[in-house]
Amino acid sequence: QVQLVESGGGLVQAGGSLRLSCAASGRTSDTYAMGWFRQAPGKERVFVATIGRFGINKYYADSVKGRFTISRDNAKNTVYLQMNSLKPEDTAVYYCAADLYGSGAPTRPYNYWGQGTQVTVSS
Repeated sequence: QVQLVESGGGLVQAGGSLRLSCAASGRTSDTYAMGWFRQAPGKERVFVATIGRFGINKYYADSVKGRFTISRDNAKNTVYLQMNSLKPEDTAVYYCAADLYGSGAPTRPYNYWGQGTQVTVSS
């Protein structure tokens, strides 16, 4: 089992930055790929960015490429999402997820989920 706890969400003006963190526990961190997904009000949850077990493979949704950066620190069992140049359309609940022994590909089944952290971008 893997337990995930997100932090770092909040309210920010358009053009601003936030850094989300996801602390994992329950297994050695290099055994699972991790990712960030988001769900806006009235919409389905969608892929934002994912990262492989050793931080080499990274994948981004087209909507965030060049603005968001995913990274991980396996020594701290933590994955990060640095979000720059935020837009109102980035407003959503952001969820951290883990894929045990996964490659980091966003199409893989992510079976472990955190509770989410709210990000609100004002115009």
